[in-house]
Amino acid sequence: MEKRVKGISSSCVTISDPFWSQMQKKVIDVVIPFQEKVLNDEVPGVEKSHAIENFRIAAGLSEGEFYGMVFQDSDVAKWLEGVAYSLIVKPDAELEKRADAIIEIIEKAQQPDGYLDTYFIIKEPEHRWQNLHECHELYCAGHMMEAAAAYYDATGKDKLLHVTERLADAIISRFGSEEGKEHGIPGHQEVEIGLMKLYHTTGKEKYKNMARYFLEERGKNPDYFYQEKVKRGWQHWGQYSLDKLDVTYNQAHQTIYEQKEAVGHAVRALYMYTAMADLAGTDGDERLYGACRTLWDNIVGKKLYITGGLGGNSEGEAFSVNYELPNDMAYAETCASIAMVFFAHHMLEMDMDGAYADIIEKELYNSTISGMQLDGEKYFYVNPLECEPSVSGKLFGYRHALPVRPGWYACACCPPNLIRLVTSLGKYCFSESDSTIYSHLMIGQKAEMEKADITIKTRYPWEGEAVYGVTPKTEQEFTLAIHIPYYVDFEKQEAYLTVNGEKLDVQSLMKKGYVYIKRQWKAGDQVILHFPMEVRRAYANEHVREDAGCVALLRGPVVYCFEGVDNDGLLQSLRIPKDLKAVPELCEDGVLKGNVLLKIEGVRMIGSGELYSEEPPVKERAILTAIPYYAWANRGENQMRVWMLEES
Repeated sequence: MEKRVKGISSSCVTISDPFWSQMQKKVIDVVIPFQEKVLNDEVPGVEKSHAIENFRIAAGLSEGEFYGMVFQDSDVAKWLEGVAYSLIVKPDAELEKRADAIIEIIEKAQQPDGYLDTYFIIKEPEHRWQNLHECHELYCAGHMMEAAAAYYDATGKDKLLHVTERLADAIISRFGSEEGKEHGIPGHQEVEIGLMKLYHTTGKEKYKNMARYFLEERGKNPDYFYQEKVKRGWQHWGQYSLDKLDVTYNQAHQTIYEQKEAVGHAVRALYMYTAMADLAGTDGDERLYGACRTLWDNIVGKKLYITGGLGGNSEGEAFSVNYELPNDMAYAETCASIAMVFFAHHMLEMDMDGAYADIIEKELYNSTISGMQLDGEKYFYVNPLECEPSVSGKLFGYRHALPVRPGWYACACCPPNLIRLVTSLGKYCFSESDSTIYSHLMIGQKAEMEKADITIKTRYPWEGEAVYGVTPKTEQEFTLAIHIPYYVDFEKQEAYLTVNGEKLDVQSLMKKGYVYIKRQWKAGDQVILHFPMEVRRAYANEHVREDAGCVALLRGPVVYCFEGVDNDGLLQSLRIPKDLKAVPELCEDGVLKGNVLLKIEGVRMIGSGELYSEEPPVKERAILTAIPYYAWANRGENQMRVWMLEES
């Protein structure tokens, strides 16, 4: 494991990018106020939230009953975290004032002993901390800690930080390996991330130590949750039973060091892996890093959809067995892809390997933002790779994979998760060590680093060029290491990297996906990375039975899909020729305006019309259209496919 580099705050980076600035503007101007209204039950026709009202009731400021999921508090926490990052991107005194008012309510709701969870404060105070398996008290606490750290970083205000420190101290006083404490673990991992964020913000070792306890206690007693259920005699979800629990669901079947395969609920797993990677990097823990790497290799090598989606099994929102990646029944929860960004980011901080940056890029341009409609007002929980409107969202086995995005839903974890990802984008762009500035993402921006200010100008992901401007703050030599996406081939004449117009021998400077340029930099120095943006075809491993005989198309980091509305329906009748001819075309109007589409000389198979026929179908040439996967389902219900049959 390499020496950990220093991550950077979102406040060090100003995004100025044709693609992502538009995305951030939409999130800040449309999505944040829309979700604020939803959380306040001010949007008619969508699923009721009541999340902020729950805090008012818990604080004694309103009367009423708790409403919503047992983890409803987390929606408010993630929204506040997203607001914090948005205030860095675009200061807004009125929004900050409203966020401060919500934090005041949260502070008033906190109990004298530090406890904070509106479900149990309002509805079942006698059952506090009794059902860690199902009731998400620690999960909600973790999200509130993350919000507090972000809000303090953005505004310097520490009220929510102190609230969550008192909450964390209450957790520490109750759980642990010491005599007299409970040997508990969360049913839904997240508090481990929150505790690590509190540690990084406050420097207090007790929070990091508590995160390690929750991680390392997991799996020591695989029957812990069952024993607790028997002892308490009740359960939150469904009728009480003495059935044994599937502890692979929440990764409690083995210790974190024994787990070799990603199993169970995908988001729980990835939140746990994120905290493991953060702790491993923070403590320089080689053993823990090795455990993270084993799980990473299993996911990326055997369980990751080409779009970056994670979770092939709708039962339990879970990872399926190796290579089981169904397209029309995929779960691929938006939150799982967001969590994969978190995991990859911490892995990258330990090991400057472009493979991690490639995954961050895959997630950002595909299966995260596919979770939000282009207008910012509707959201997918599930992100399938194939849709048939007569089946998807309707028939058993497919009901989870909706053909259009709803405005909101009862379990609304994904929409505010998207807010905090998009508004915090800057912190994923750069890292810095004593000798090197690392640029991970080809996003237009200005970054204020210790050794230099770096500007990037680009029209990526639609064009293959980025211009890096360097303004050094030191006369000493240092290295600028630029991540080169895995698909860029410098053996092709059109691909090059120059410094002040002079071409570099890229291969001699390349290490694990980064080009290392060491020099005594001067103001005005300019690095240009240029490469052709070719349409590429991808094939799945032969063990992935659903994709046998199929091909997927990519251009840059963007995965493409086909929709019926562009291709006269019946997508299964289309074939992609082996001698692929695809022409990029900028969409000039409609909801897809500004996106690069692909026009492909393809084939349509026309059969006899009978259910079965011994006559082969006839080939007919057709011009096919592919669109970026993240933009599907913005033009009503229609078919969609990522993997297309290839012409034999």
